[in-house]
Amino acid sequence: MINLSLKTARNLQLAAQGLLHPADEAATPERLLAAIRKMSLLQIDTIHVVARSPWLVLFSRIGSFPLSWLEQALRDGALFEYWAHEACFIPIEDYPLLRHRMLSPASLGWKFSADWMQTHQTEIADLLAHIEQAGPVRAADFAAPSQQKAGWWAWKPHKRHLENLFTAGELMISERRNFQRVYDLRQRVLPGWHDDRMLSETEAVEQMLRNSANSLGIFRPEWLADYYRLKKVAVREVIARWLEQGFIVACNIETLGTLYLHHVLLPLLEQQLEATHSTVLSPFDPLVWHRKRALELFDFDYRLECYTPEAKRRYGYFVLPILLRGELKARMDAKMIRKSGVLQIKNLWLEPGVPATAALCADLKGAIDHCARWQGADSVQCDNLPVALTPRWQPVWSLTA
Repeated sequence: MINLSLKTARNLQLAAQGLLHPADEAATPERLLAAIRKMSLLQIDTIHVVARSPWLVLFSRIGSFPLSWLEQALRDGALFEYWAHEACFIPIEDYPLLRHRMLSPASLGWKFSADWMQTHQTEIADLLAHIEQAGPVRAADFAAPSQQKAGWWAWKPHKRHLENLFTAGELMISERRNFQRVYDLRQRVLPGWHDDRMLSETEAVEQMLRNSANSLGIFRPEWLADYYRLKKVAVREVIARWLEQGFIVACNIETLGTLYLHHVLLPLLEQQLEATHSTVLSPFDPLVWHRKRALELFDFDYRLECYTPEAKRRYGYFVLPILLRGELKARMDAKMIRKSGVLQIKNLWLEPGVPATAALCADLKGAIDHCARWQGADSVQCDNLPVALTPRWQPVWSLTA
């Protein structure tokens, strides 16, 4: 049993996630792919009040980069989309890992409807024939019925067909146009694939757990299973076997008790681990997507409130966590106003007990400025600042000076 401080445990997870230190070189397409492989999964969300989540997750790790690089990686076949933690971009080499889910789509709950597929057999067969003959399609290529009701989940029939076929692995996402999915036949996207290359469910679950252990670095058993949304997995039996194999080691963390450390991080314990990176995070960043983990490990009580009625929100619509040298010390409700080139911070909060020192203010402002410049902002406007920050900050400042 290795005894570690809470600070060291945090820094080990940050190291595993690529968030311990800022990028030491300019971003490249290769570094973008390396960052995704390090995380194993890049969750997709379409909200773009500041920047779309997958772009923001990558920015936090590799710095400023052209947004087109992610879609180009998908188009080039270096990534594929499927259900993992949720909808995710996944390195193409992990396709054999998730193929078994496609062959048993009913196990994915609401993401697949056998009744819908049965009821609409003819229309779905016609749609597949159309794609085979005419090429890839978007849901936007098909009109909604005249009686279609509006609403977030009020999908038109063709959208339901496409999504069910995607979940069943018959269609894949060949590219995105303006971030809209483009669906094509699996045989065209992966022409050389044969199902004899897929992993069995048992093999796949083992590898998903290994990927999760590598991407988390240090973890509780329940944190491990959540990474790929694994259900009814005997994680403790796996951990016992891994301990015998030396794949992981047990650690006693102050205030947290027993956690498990991936063996590749053991050399870091011989170094003085210091977190030097400060950055804005996405609400769907792997560091915070497991809300209980963020609370236990980083003492950061967080939930995304964009789906919460406005009257019940504690903070705001799209609140971004802010990592400051190894700790989640602040959060902001922000919006990028592109027409005027302004990053508008509707509210900014320091976490309880965080002092507004000169060093913290410099790190916080630097993280915000870096994100704002990446998004093309010319200035930052703060509508509501913590009282402790008002002597040090102006409500508006230019980024072009």
